[in-house]
Parts: sequence; structure tokens; C-alpha cells
Amino acid sequence: MSDIFPKPVAVVTGASSGIGAVYAERLASRGFDLVLVARRADRLKALAARLSRDFGAKVDILPADLTSDDDIGRIEEVLATNPLVSLLVNNAGNGKIGATVDMSSEDAAATIALNVTALTRLTKAVLPALLSRNAGAIINVASVLAVHALPMASLYSGTKAFVLNFSRGLQQELAGTGVRVQVVLPAGTATEFYDHSGVSLSAFDPAIIMSAEDLVDAALAGFDKGETVTMPSVHNLALWEAYDAARTNLFASTQTGTPASRYRSA
Repeated sequence: MSDIFPKPVAVVTGASSGIGAVYAERLASRGFDLVLVARRADRLKALAARLSRDFGAKVDILPADLTSDDDIGRIEEVLATNPLVSLLVNNAGNGKIGATVDMSSEDAAATIALNVTALTRLTKAVLPALLSRNAGAIINVASVLAVHALPMASLYSGTKAFVLNFSRGLQQELAGTGVRVQVVLPAGTATEFYDHSGVSLSAFDPAIIMSAEDLVDAALAGFDKGETVTMPSVHNLALWEAYDAARTNLFASTQTGTPASRYRSA
């Protein structure tokens, strides 16, 4: 497209490797220009050069640590003021695998800052502009651990449960508008996440690990189908539908205003 008809812009966080880098490539192939966010500037530069060469995309890089208030503020400014931004992919995330009692305060704070605070702030930053145009989308990358806690990933699971519930609440807030929110729940995926988590990828059965390419392709297929929640590794969709229906029914059963009979004295 010419400058008269500029391309839409996608902002991708955690774009220097893994899932974020694949999202960047796939979105460039779909005709997006890009703003890529991650800590490692050298990797962002190499990726930007390749995507510009292969797809003709205009790629801006914003090296940033999304656990830093100042760095988040720079990204918020882009999201709030660039009228071409039509898609935000909140992919950046981290988490140490291990017992909560053994986790350092610094690691715990960084996980919450990146998985919860940064995602929330960037989502809030882009929403007014998307709503003003009544168009656009947000893709939030959560985890299957949003619906299942493990004893060695309690904090990580809790942060991803936040991403799931925050996204689903937003979907209801935005109903009837032209702005979409998709939440993606990957299972084990071959990325550098495990290099920093404290547990090597080699500790897992290779049969249960999906490639980042397959993960993103499935997630985008779900996006194209209009899915609000996408679980790329779940073959039987009825399992999710039953889970979601049970969740809804359970919540409805809480709306009574009186203690359950089992808590009443005889």
C-alpha cells in the first residue's frame, strides 16, 4: 500500500523470540506494519530487517523492559496516539517454576509486573483509540494454567488466570462494538520461556510440546473464526464448552443471599 492508503499497524510485545516473533512474521505476511517490543534490541533489529525484506513491512522497534514503569509509559504513548494501530498482541510474559516459598521477592514482583500490570496498562492504553474508531482487536496470550493450578507454578498460574478473566470481562464490556478481544491459552510450547523458568524444556515429553509456529497458526485460525477463547492444543471443543457452561452455572448458583444448608447448624 502507498502512504495514501497506509497499512494497519500491529503492536507485538515479547517479539524478540518464540511466540511473539512468530506473531510478528505472520502478521507481516497478512499485510500489517509492525511495532515490535522486547528487551533485546539486537534481536528486534534482526527480525525487523528480515520482515521488511521478506514482506515489505514497515517495522519500528521499541526496546523496552515491561517491568519498568518508564518503559511501559513509552509503549502506552504509542498505543494511545498512533491512529494506525489496529491490533495489540499482549504476548510478553514470564514465570519461575518452583515452590512459592523458594521464589525470590524480585522474581515474584517481575512476574506480576509483566504478566498482569503491563498487560493491563497496555490494554487500557489502546482501548480508547480502538473504540473511537469502532474497530480493532486485542490478543492476550494466557496459558492453559489459567484453568489449572500446579504446585510448582502457583504464581504463574494465578497471573494467567487473571489474563483469562480480564479478557473475558473485556469481551462483555465490548459487546456490540467493533473491537474484539481474543484470549489464547497455549499448553507446552517450544520457546525460550523454559530457559528462564528454572525447568528445562528437555524435562518434558516432546510429544506434548507444540512448536511456536503451530501455536500461532492455530491461534490466528481461531481469531479468523471469531473465537473469543482459543486453546490450540484441545482437539475436543466440547470439553471447553462443558467447562465454560459449568463455570456459568456455578456462578449462577452463588446468587442466593443465604448460606448453603451444609453451613447451617442443625
